[in-house]
Amino acid sequence: MGATVLSRAISARIFSAALVIALLLAAPGQSRAAGPEPKRVLVLQSFGLRFKPWTDFAEYLRSEMSKQSKVPIDFQDHSLVSARLDDDIALAPFVDYLRALYGVRPPDLILALGAPAAEFVQRYRSQLFPKTPMMFTSVEARRVQYDKLTEYDTVAAAAHDFPAAIQTILNVLPDTKVIAVVNGASPNEAFWQRVFEQELAQFSGRVELRWYNKLSFEDILKDAAHLPPHSAIFWHLMSVDAAGVTHEGTASLHRLSAATNAPIFSYLDGFFDGSIIGGSMHSIEKGMANAAAAAIRILNGEKAGDVKVAPSRFELPRFDWSQMQKFGISDSQLPPGSTVYFREPSVWERYSWQLAFILAVILTQAGLISVLLREHRKRQFAEVQSRQRMTELAHVNRFSTAGELTASIAHEINQPLGAILTNTETARAILKSPDPDMTELDEILSDILQDDQRASEVIRRMKSLLKKAPFELKQFDLNEIVRETIRFLSALTASRKFEMESVITTEALPVLGDRVQLQQVLLNLVMNGVDAMKDMPAETRVISIRTSRMENFAQVSVSDRGHGIPENKLKAVFEPFYTSKTEGMGMGLSIARTIVEAHNGQIWAENRDHGGARFRIKLPLQQ
Repeated sequence: MGATVLSRAISARIFSAALVIALLLAAPGQSRAAGPEPKRVLVLQSFGLRFKPWTDFAEYLRSEMSKQSKVPIDFQDHSLVSARLDDDIALAPFVDYLRALYGVRPPDLILALGAPAAEFVQRYRSQLFPKTPMMFTSVEARRVQYDKLTEYDTVAAAAHDFPAAIQTILNVLPDTKVIAVVNGASPNEAFWQRVFEQELAQFSGRVELRWYNKLSFEDILKDAAHLPPHSAIFWHLMSVDAAGVTHEGTASLHRLSAATNAPIFSYLDGFFDGSIIGGSMHSIEKGMANAAAAAIRILNGEKAGDVKVAPSRFELPRFDWSQMQKFGISDSQLPPGSTVYFREPSVWERYSWQLAFILAVILTQAGLISVLLREHRKRQFAEVQSRQRMTELAHVNRFSTAGELTASIAHEINQPLGAILTNTETARAILKSPDPDMTELDEILSDILQDDQRASEVIRRMKSLLKKAPFELKQFDLNEIVRETIRFLSALTASRKFEMESVITTEALPVLGDRVQLQQVLLNLVMNGVDAMKDMPAETRVISIRTSRMENFAQVSVSDRGHGIPENKLKAVFEPFYTSKTEGMGMGLSIARTIVEAHNGQIWAENRDHGGARFRIKLPLQQ
């Protein structure tokens, strides 16, 4: 009785307030500027303005209707707060409030979002707006009483297939032993608990179904944190838990995701925000797009009862890549047609053009390096061939030089051979005497030995000069080569009528080179000097050879006292086939320069202050 009195008092106050508001809403219509009249849409939500998933339904529906409508839409939201609990006391005053608010000017369309709102509207349809078009949406088809629909009602419902959702879990994780079902304790959730127990009974022999509808959310977190291996969680709704605590938004789902050691699946993509792994789910966006299209048709004048909308069904499964990585689920485990979202791009996908550029640079560099290596090998081969040609040419040049020295060499050999012959005849005569002088015989034999060694040395030098050997680098003292060359040319001084002076430094001059070829250079320079002085008086025909050390280089100079070299020809004398001799080929100095440069050295010509020319050779010293 007391509740009835209280209800009537509340109704009277609500009616008075609603009447004032309705008059205020109606009054401005007279002064409103000319233009299309906004369509007034009453949006009746089941639990509140921040309860998932109905907030998502409402936002998508508003957005789609605004896009599709040609006139402005005035959305007016109201919440059926009493749907959180099984409480009918406040429903009658709420009906009075709506009737008072919209009695003067009814809305153009009523949208009932969710099963509690649909049930409320069908229960009080005759008392509210019997002929106002109404759409039931964001509701499962089983929650709508189709036998009570009027010609002014239409339904844009969903069709849940919970066995298919559970089967998706088992397809992805065939070893699953436990599936915990998260569902609240509100009247709406209690209805679905009965549906779950009936429809999922077919899986009882395969997996253990663990129901969370009778636990507080804190207890749910504790149990989910210690689920056994091969477990999964199916998230349905958590509007009100068994302790009577309401849960708005997705905070509870996020807490469960952080606490549990099992993957979470669901049936609605409104929860697909990084907390769940996915599953077979409804698309809120597609469902609300269809509902919005039907609502616009009604606002445009079609009778609601004539507008039919097929129930939305599960889309192909979708999954969260990061959750798959967390629980070790590969793409091969997913059902056919599944889509993986939020996949982190690979390094190639993330930096494709940078990697392509780097790869192009590397390939270009590799191509250039291969070309350079090929050219380097070709150059090395050319250098080897050039060195072989130089060696052969130098060998020919040595033969030419030997030809010029033939008379001198023959004279040098004939002298010791003649002395050997004379000493041999004298020794024979002494031996035929009755009393041979043994002391004298010993002296004669010593002379023969000395002359033989002298002849052998001449032959050895000639053999060394004419020997054909490959270019071979060895370390030796440059002073030794100079001394050996001077000894070799000593026989030439008499036949060519010139003198040879030498100043050899006392410092060792270690160089790395080919002995025969460097001796070839000195021979060429000396022979050029001798030829340059052939028209000079005998007393001025002098060849000077000096060695010295200049920092890290060994230097040899060969000077003559001839006519010198024209200043404009000091460099040209080293060019091939350049010669000032009528019988010369012009290759001696060219060969000399090639040999010196092959030893990383330098050779140049200059004129002496008092006449004649000087050739200098500079070679790097070895440490």
